[in-house]
Amino acid sequence: MLKKMNTIIRKSAIALTATLLIAACGNKEQKNESNVNENPVEEKIEVKNVEGRKNFSDKAVITPLPAIMIATWDEKKNPDVMMAAWGGQCGPKHITFVLSKHKTTDNIRLKKAFTISFATKDDIAQSDYFGIVSGNDVPDKVAKAGYTITPSPNVDAPIINEYKLTLECKVVTFDEDKNGGARVVGEIVNMSADESILDEEGNIDLGKLQPVIFDSSKAEYRVVGEKVGKAWGSGKAIQEREVK
Repeated sequence: MLKKMNTIIRKSAIALTATLLIAACGNKEQKNESNVNENPVEEKIEVKNVEGRKNFSDKAVITPLPAIMIATWDEKKNPDVMMAAWGGQCGPKHITFVLSKHKTTDNIRLKKAFTISFATKDDIAQSDYFGIVSGNDVPDKVAKAGYTITPSPNVDAPIINEYKLTLECKVVTFDEDKNGGARVVGEIVNMSADESILDEEGNIDLGKLQPVIFDSSKAEYRVVGEKVGKAWGSGKAIQEREVK
């Protein structure tokens, strides 16, 4: 009986010691995290050139950058559209982008919804216009571009009829910065496409849509569309060669 009690006491002591150690580690980690957040120290990195190449330091060219067209309502139900480049798909049904302070940013904060379309070769003049002109200065810029709208049946945002591919999105996160800009993540509720950009099987054909990307190295738009390979297929020749 005494031996059994000693065993129980010893096990309890070990468990108590482990609990205290875990708690201490957790508190230490929290304290360290707090210190990092309160007193951030930027580590200065000495950038070295890569031999045999032209080096640009921290100037970045990321490709592709889609020319996405974000459509929103303002407080008076006026439609607005702007072009943005710093964005893309971040999950099976999510899209993200970063905006500085714009009318679109204010509208998304207000309505918690937006639609996404894509600039194409055929509408590059209108799409670029939407990126040049602010809705704060030209409230009717959609009409001035000769474009029309249909209210989305799924989210509180307009659909631009002339864009042939549209994603209807509700806001999931709206992380605002101190200058009025925001990093936005939206969940795609529905995607609709004009039949003119579908292939024989009913899938979206980028060759028919001819979307453009923003070339940040030269401030130009370039067309997407040519097929150069098959996903999960083009690399099989190398894979099979390695097996042999």
